Amino acid sequence: MPVYFEKQGRVGIVTLSRPEARNAWGPDYTEGIANLFEEMEEDDDVLCAIITGDEKGGAFSAGANLKNPQTHTLNSVADFVKGVPRRKNAQFEVMSNFPKPLIGAINGYAIGVGCIITFCCDLLVASERAEWRLPQVGLGIMPAYGGATRLARWVGRGNAMKLAMGMPLKAAEAYRIGLAQWLVPHDQLMDQALEVANHIASLPPLATRIVKESLIRGLDIPNLSDASLVDLYRFMALELTEDKTEGHQAWREKRRPVFYGR
Repeated sequence: MPVYFEKQGRVGIVTLSRPEARNAWGPDYTEGIANLFEEMEEDDDVLCAIITGDEKGGAFSAGANLKNPQTHTLNSVADFVKGVPRRKNAQFEVMSNFPKPLIGAINGYAIGVGCIITFCCDLLVASERAEWRLPQVGLGIMPAYGGATRLARWVGRGNAMKLAMGMPLKAAEAYRIGLAQWLVPHDQLMDQALEVANHIASLPPLATRIVKESLIRGLDIPNLSDASLVDLYRFMALELTEDKTEGHQAWREKRRPVFYGR
């Protein structure tokens, strides 16, 4: 399977690997991501995750394989409608619903579906070679799975519309408008991504999960008062954890805390 996984300490690293085709997408990626993200969710030793592209492919992911004449084709409306329930396991939903912090390490072109999955991450580290493209409109289709809307949540309506209309977004501009939180020389990309991931992995695991849940779910709540009310209950739950007690005690004793996720 062209999606492989490794652990470095308490960080899980998922790599898209089809180097002969610039890590172009395929159904096997969808299956691989679903399986690996489920494994990472169940693995208490994984506290943060990174997704990147195989360096030998020279890209993060070049998107759909347009050389295949079956790409972006349907046999019938009926087949499509019957297949919709299975799409709950699509990579976008799997990554968006992953409860642990997820970092995208963008090492080159992120095109089409390869572009949209970067919007499902929580933080992005960009190589100076990174570039985002959504070419779907020029092909007579559109960025699916809420691609443009996901992007608008990162960078606002105008910047999202610009990319959705096929205009490329280079690394420096992505950093300037807030899509990427770090912009680094290419050879420092994974070092920076691991530095961020290891920092997150050093924090109380329950608190990082709840903070992510608060932010992501809070964006879907139409007013701040209701979002704040829900957070009161999250705050109360964290106050009852052993890690909260350890964090406060370590601060008072001026020592490094030891967290266990309970």
